[in-house]
Parts: sequence; structure tokens; C-alpha cells
Amino acid sequence: MSFRKEHILSLKPDTGSNYLQGETEEALTDLFAEILKTGVHGFCFSLYEDGQKPGDVISETQVRRRMEILQPYTKWIRSFSCTEGNEFIPKIAKEMGLKTLVGAWLGKDDEINQREIAGLIELAKNGYVDIAAVGNEVMYRKDLGEEELVGFISKVKNEIHGIPVGYVDAYYEFSHRPQITAVCDVILCNCYPFWEACPFENALDYMKQMYYQAKAAGNGKEVIITETGWPSQGENLRGAYPSAKSARDYFINTQLWSANDNIPVFYFSSFDESWKVGAEGTVGAYWGIWDKNEQLKF
Repeated sequence: MSFRKEHILSLKPDTGSNYLQGETEEALTDLFAEILKTGVHGFCFSLYEDGQKPGDVISETQVRRRMEILQPYTKWIRSFSCTEGNEFIPKIAKEMGLKTLVGAWLGKDDEINQREIAGLIELAKNGYVDIAAVGNEVMYRKDLGEEELVGFISKVKNEIHGIPVGYVDAYYEFSHRPQITAVCDVILCNCYPFWEACPFENALDYMKQMYYQAKAAGNGKEVIITETGWPSQGENLRGAYPSAKSARDYFINTQLWSANDNIPVFYFSSFDESWKVGAEGTVGAYWGIWDKNEQLKF
């Protein structure tokens, strides 16, 4: 995800709620460790090591090593693709007793799209999928039309039964595209205050507004935050500043809200990934709780 030029929420005057106000640095360090030890709802799985990028075929050994790091700290794992080694993610997660939100990556290449959909259906039929995500931010990137996306979602729903099927995109897309919202069993929304240039002090309230906008659009359907996070370094985006402290504190705020209000959240991301420098600027490489060398950052 990257900078959003529109769809920015209007913050209410009373924003600024923060679970952490008045806490010492020592207390926050201890709280971060306690939350991680207790276990979070979910992590987005970061597949690529330094020097790797999408399109590279990743080994089962590499997936297993990273899954072993994450397994003690989470209940769910989210994957983004069903090919090029991504298919190992739900298989190994299940082996380690984790639940899975498995995504098929859709874009402009129909041949790739067909392989991804076939891979998702196969994984689901073999018992590796708890929630199926058909596409990620396809509408935001304008890679497909709504009818095409609805067709893919419907195809997966017709092939697999007893497994919720949804589509992942920015929270506001579910308000603007009721045809897509209607065909989803579950609303899978990405919520990034940083990418809408929200200052850290208001970020928790901002994310809550994002979530409740998607919830209103869902009209009673379950809503899951499939991505949220804060970068630990890189250039600022207007009033949103990356820092190790803000990244740690955003994680803590997110997890406390998730636990207190029973909001399912997949945190983005597990590991830093160098390949993401580019369209997202330097901040793209620094969203992980662990760094690119798989060392805990906080």
C-alpha cells in the first residue's frame, strides 16, 4: 500500500486517545514484550529475504525457518499468493497449529490469475485454508474491473464450501463498491493511518474510524483488519513520522485495542523486506516487528 490522495477521513476534534499516555519507556518496553509473549491475533507473513523479490521462487526451508520464529507469538498467519513458494506458507502454518488467511494474488495477467485461483482452491480443498482472500487491493491498483473481480470471488465460492471467502482492500472500497461487498462472506480491510498522513498521536482513533466505516459497509458481516502497521524508519509523510518508538507504540496500541474490543487484526508486518523500497519510498522496507535479518527490533 502507498500514499492515498483521497478518501481521507475527517478526524473528530476529540481524537488523540492513546492507551500509552504517561507510561515510562521502561514500562512500554516491558509491555511490548508481554504482548508479544501472550500472542497476537495474526501476522502478515513476510516471505522475502534481502536480495529477493516477488517473482523469485522461495524454498520450503526458508518459509519454515521464518514460520518457526513467528509461531510462538501468533494464532493466525496471512499469506498473499498461492504460487512461487507462497503455497508453503499455509501448509507449514497448519503443521505448526496456526490458522490461515490465504490470499490469491490477482493482477493484469490472466494466466497468472488463473494459476493463483487454482492454487487457492487446491489449498482450500486440502484443508490448509481457514479464510480465503481473492485478490489484494486490485481495485486500488485498477488491475481488474469490478465484474472480473466478482467473477473470481464467485468462482472460488462455488468451488470451496464451509470456508469464508472475501476480498482485501482499503477500508473505504467496501463503502464505494457495494457489488464487491455483497459477494464477500467476510470484509477484509486494510487500515493505514500512516499512508493517509495521520500524525501518530491521532493514529489509534483514525484506525478505529477506518474499521467502523468498513463495518458499516459490511452491514452485519464479520470485518477483519487484514493489514495495519507503522514504519520504524524512512521519510515522513506530511504529519506522519516513522520512528522506532512510534512503530513500537502503534503495535502496542493496536494490540490492546484488538484484545479489549475483540477486533481481529493481522499486523503488517512480521519481517522487514528490502525489496519494498521503491514506489513506497524508503519507509517501505521498515514495517516489520523483526528486521530483515530476523532479529526482533524492539
